[in-house]
Amino acid sequence: MSRIGNAPVAVPSGVEVSLSGRMITVKGPKGTLSREIPGSIEVAQAEGALTFSRPNDERQNRAMHGLVRSLVNNMVIGVTTGFRKELEIVGVGYRAEAQGPNALRLNLGFSHPVNVAAPEGVAFEVPAPTQVIVTGIDKEVVGQVAANIRGIRKPEPYKGKGVRYAGERILRKAGKAGKK
Repeated sequence: MSRIGNAPVAVPSGVEVSLSGRMITVKGPKGTLSREIPGSIEVAQAEGALTFSRPNDERQNRAMHGLVRSLVNNMVIGVTTGFRKELEIVGVGYRAEAQGPNALRLNLGFSHPVNVAAPEGVAFEVPAPTQVIVTGIDKEVVGQVAANIRGIRKPEPYKGKGVRYAGERILRKAGKAGKK
């Protein structure tokens, strides 16, 4: 049995969930998210909670049971509180500057600055030149935008320079031993 799939998703006050066929729409104070329910998982709404059930114990249905519950839970959390990913920039001369809430200019040691445009529903904050915060209501999009920014200049293992997630630990290599 799926422990995650069996747990109900609480729908807080101020959040409206509507089911129409295989489509689920969650509307809250921060915005609206919609998703098609994959597989043959059934969603039932009762008394401020959503429950998920699968028709049988086939491998595909067991796999989808917990996944669908987690996706819907992320939608509910996203429209109420939102998601954020913090990035740190490490390196001499490496910095970020905001070009409005939807654009970012990164100087990461290349011969040119790198401009990053935010997709719809994502915003950038730059509280310090070496810190970038990506915020939005869709967890997948926020995580993908943060991963794309990190991918521009991944942290290298010798000096640790590059863009990393806040709190990420970089495994360092010793480098050359030199002549004796």
